Amino acid sequence: MAKAARGASVRSGRVAPSESGYDRRGMSHPAEPLPARPAEAHALAVARTLPADRIVCTTTGRGQAAHALATERPAARVVAWFLDLHPCTGAQQSWTPAPANLAAECAPDVPPGPWDLAVVPLAKDGEAELSRDLLQSALVNLAIGGHLVAAIDNPRDNWLREQLAETGETVRVRPAEGADPKARSGTIAYVVQKTRELAKVRDFSHEVVFRDRDHLLTAFTRPGVFAHRRIDPGARHLLNAVDVAADARVLDIGCGSGCVALGIAARDSSVHVHAIDSSARAVDCTRRGAEKNGLANVTVALEAEGRVPEPGSWDLALANPPYYSDFRLAELFVESARLALAPGGTLLVVTKQPTWYLEHLPRMWSSVAREEVKGYHLIEAVRP
Repeated sequence: MAKAARGASVRSGRVAPSESGYDRRGMSHPAEPLPARPAEAHALAVARTLPADRIVCTTTGRGQAAHALATERPAARVVAWFLDLHPCTGAQQSWTPAPANLAAECAPDVPPGPWDLAVVPLAKDGEAELSRDLLQSALVNLAIGGHLVAAIDNPRDNWLREQLAETGETVRVRPAEGADPKARSGTIAYVVQKTRELAKVRDFSHEVVFRDRDHLLTAFTRPGVFAHRRIDPGARHLLNAVDVAADARVLDIGCGSGCVALGIAARDSSVHVHAIDSSARAVDCTRRGAEKNGLANVTVALEAEGRVPEPGSWDLALANPPYYSDFRLAELFVESARLALAPGGTLLVVTKQPTWYLEHLPRMWSSVAREEVKGYHLIEAVRP
């Protein structure tokens, strides 16, 4: 690879893809109203039959259940909880009008209760440990006597029912009365009334200890953050591929659990690393990692559009965009880096699909270079 400009050099190393929470969905134009997905529609139909003045909802879409319940119950307090800032913003854009009693919160954990009603729709292809975490968090924050409504888009479900049964509470199967029979045929819903505090509350977070050069570091991971319970090989190889000079200003775009940011910051206290991600849990993990390792030169921000302090002043931007969304996410990462970097600053992208970058980067970047290592590609470019 060519030598990276402004205080950084790039060395070859194997790199694997990442699935950062940093996303672009719903950001370019206001979101259009959409019907709730089947599991959320089923959960909403059941929730409508239960009394509640304090309601918290997760969503598989744009917070349709929370919006409907807030509209129908103007005296109730309703919160739609999101782990990622993009769907949170998209939901708020779609709430037209937005009831005064409805709030959207993007946070790493369920907003503290007590709640009278928790509505948790799930997808059958979702991450199992994250689903367990969401269900437990909802129950922990319910008031005694409150109800949890959980639904899933699998009419032959046994898994969700077993998870709820492990709480020791009675699990009731509920058809969605009044819902579209066609939609209902592909889902199933359950109701659990909380009669006592949970006897055991599981901690789903995990500490990952890894070495970067002479430093033994600790990172934190949680369900919903990429590479939970391990260091992603991509992060390892990206660390191996980069050198930074003293006083360099480095961006980690889509930081995930923060392993790359922590590793680079630990090498030299004069280096300033700024990590951004649209996932509230990713930001929480990275911030905890910086505190655990005593890295005062790491700053972290919950950011969905790539904004950074002092744009046009950064030396190096690192990015490992996810592959879905037809490279819209890659475009967002690249444009965020272009606006953030100083002239002569370097962008380093890791990907398994280099064609888009090689076709698009030369239009606005100079010195575009590629190195392939065992099926992965390091794409380097310099801001003119």
